[in-house]
Amino acid sequence: MKILFNIKYSYASFALIVLAFALSSCSNDFLDRRAQGAYNQDDYPYPEGSGPYDQFINGAYATLRSYNVTVFPFLAATSMRSDDADKGSTPSDSPDALQFDNFTLTPTNGLVNALWVGHFNLVNDCNFVLDRIANDPNPNTPQALKVDAEAQARFLRGYAYFMLVRCYGRVPILDTLISTEVSESNIPQSTPAQVYAFIEQDLQFAANNLLPASGYDRKFIGRINSGAAHALLAKVYLTQGKWAQAMSEANIVMTSGQYDLSVPYATIFNEEGENSKESIFEVQATATPTVPTDFGSQYTQVQSVRGSGDWNYGWGFNVPSADLANAYEPGDPRRRRTIFYSVPDSVTIFGERPQAGLPNPRYNNKVYTNPAKRATIGSRSGWWMNVRLLRYADVVLMYAEAANELGGTENTTRALQALNSVRARARGANANILPNVTTTDQELLRQAIRKERRIELAMEHERFFDLVRWGTAATVMQGVGKNFIPGRHELLPIPQAQIDLSKGRLTQNPGYN
Repeated sequence: MKILFNIKYSYASFALIVLAFALSSCSNDFLDRRAQGAYNQDDYPYPEGSGPYDQFINGAYATLRSYNVTVFPFLAATSMRSDDADKGSTPSDSPDALQFDNFTLTPTNGLVNALWVGHFNLVNDCNFVLDRIANDPNPNTPQALKVDAEAQARFLRGYAYFMLVRCYGRVPILDTLISTEVSESNIPQSTPAQVYAFIEQDLQFAANNLLPASGYDRKFIGRINSGAAHALLAKVYLTQGKWAQAMSEANIVMTSGQYDLSVPYATIFNEEGENSKESIFEVQATATPTVPTDFGSQYTQVQSVRGSGDWNYGWGFNVPSADLANAYEPGDPRRRRTIFYSVPDSVTIFGERPQAGLPNPRYNNKVYTNPAKRATIGSRSGWWMNVRLLRYADVVLMYAEAANELGGTENTTRALQALNSVRARARGANANILPNVTTTDQELLRQAIRKERRIELAMEHERFFDLVRWGTAATVMQGVGKNFIPGRHELLPIPQAQIDLSKGRLTQNPGYN
């Protein structure tokens, strides 16, 4: 059984997690913040055996796996907007999600607001940790504990802002707790450049001060480490076209000795593949027979088959598109691991057959749970499944892309080596498929790397952001029949609820007025 960052399943820790969930979910807007000094040692005591900041950091991790941060709004924004996925479920289910799929988004969309609220809740959690460190009443707290706690909080805050800036563009930068009245604490939006500079500062601090994966006790499995910080920083640089910095950060991860491509592709997404050598940033979730949903995530349930069969336990959203299904090279085994076809002669990776009459022809095969695990827990919901946010193959392909963009003979060689290492893992022992890419033409190699990113990371939240940063979103999305308007649909609208709460200090993105 997983232990989530030293949180034991005791009454005290259960209360702490429930409190963390309540604090992160009860607010309707990011300006409804916790007042400074709202917690003290009397009403939020240190759990026995933990560090002085662990319970506050654990609250941030709990928010990370919450519904608004890595479940339905997240899937709508990162996957349903792309050419890899369709909304799924039934035609009438979730009109808000359909707006993402069809690019008919409005500022009053509930999922647009939920995504905003969730990520600013995560920012607030991180700022609370930082405030506790700065105002620690105990002068004897070891400096090493303070630095590690600050680095974790700043990583998670950097991640939250990376999502926010890619989804909304101009967002307010909140770097401290605000104790004034809501009407007096509205903060104007910063430019994307300012937000990216803020993200870089947070992640650089985290990368320089976190321990490597091997530096933490096994009971802290899944805790953010220096490899995750370098990897996310590489992606932040890549998104901005800072190729040399992206390549350097990716190389740090690749030469760290902490990660590799040894885990078979078919295993990565199983319960057995969690926190493996492939995992860099993975949201931890768990469930037990007595507590089948708490401490978990609905990420799997939202995407699993919607039906009445023994293993059909999901909502059926975020299903692979026909365009994705047709994008694979002949014989690529990653297609079967990614796409489950709901036809009578199809089976899941665990040999289960679908019932007749399912509403969608394809489902995300990367979220299926092991029948043995379901039987052990006595649940079909999959709340125990971790969420993979950043894995090693992504870093290797970022390295390949940055090297190719920098150009030159040596970098072209490096790009090819990295690209082909991912393809080699995918083909396994079958030498008749997925041959090595050999072209040294920069544009042809660019297209090969981009295609490999799509296939390797299919249904893993990267595709839409990749299309936007490549400048190809309009061409690709219009090519698959989507109502994508360049200059508008690269970003989500600023939630109207937040504009209203700010009394107009927040302003709308272009095209949504």
